[in-house]
Amino acid sequence: MNGEKPSRELSIGEILSLTFNLYFNKFLQFFMPFLISGIITGIFTYAITSTFPMPETPVIPETPSTTFVYEELMPWFFALMSTMVAIVSLMGLLSWFVGTTVSGIVIKNASDQIEKGTSNLGGSFSFAMSKLPSLLIAQFVVSILTVIGLLLLIVPGIIVAIMFSLVIPTIIVEQKGSLESLGRSKDLVHNRWGKTFFLILVLMIIVGIPMVAVNLLTVPLSDIHPILNPLTTNVISAFLSPIFSIGIIYFYYAMVARENPPPTTP
Repeated sequence: MNGEKPSRELSIGEILSLTFNLYFNKFLQFFMPFLISGIITGIFTYAITSTFPMPETPVIPETPSTTFVYEELMPWFFALMSTMVAIVSLMGLLSWFVGTTVSGIVIKNASDQIEKGTSNLGGSFSFAMSKLPSLLIAQFVVSILTVIGLLLLIVPGIIVAIMFSLVIPTIIVEQKGSLESLGRSKDLVHNRWGKTFFLILVLMIIVGIPMVAVNLLTVPLSDIHPILNPLTTNVISAFLSPIFSIGIIYFYYAMVARENPPPTTP
């Protein structure tokens, strides 16, 4: 079934098997976009943190006076908060733009491999760029709704993430608009909430656990040069990140096949 468009709903095991099969067979086509985006993200991360250094913590006396609190501690606190807001905002914008772009490229590339048996990375890039406004708007809406949902006792955020997990494939494959893709994704995962959640959880574990280990191992690199830690982490993550995108596009085709089951033989 490798390289073929699924004609029926696939199990999670089949999706994972096809995901790894396609990834290993076309490794460079999926690895290179994430490698380039990882390098770009690492460089910009270093630039952002260098531009907004954390303020030095004031030396707190044994018995802080009111003057110390108002003249030193409070200004330091507000400077810290403003610096953190600036860093988080810029990092969020960077992740939103670069992450959405590379996901669109990889999903388009995987879609061509599944439907046609061949793909062109340059063509995937051009197509993703043509859909970038829709991808960015849809991803922004999903991110905002997910964050709001997570703040409301976590569970609503998980539901939103499941509901809109197929937004990018619907924009890339079906060429839906940014808002139209939200409803289409919801329809595709209807009555498969548990399966969608479990698949996303498995993919996140496969990608996430090694990345936690990488982050811990690369912390000492900051002592050599601050840019080495984010750069090394992002480059190594390029090996794992394609697994999530390929798994999602296979799940998309499995849900489409569920909508249109093949006719039964009399």
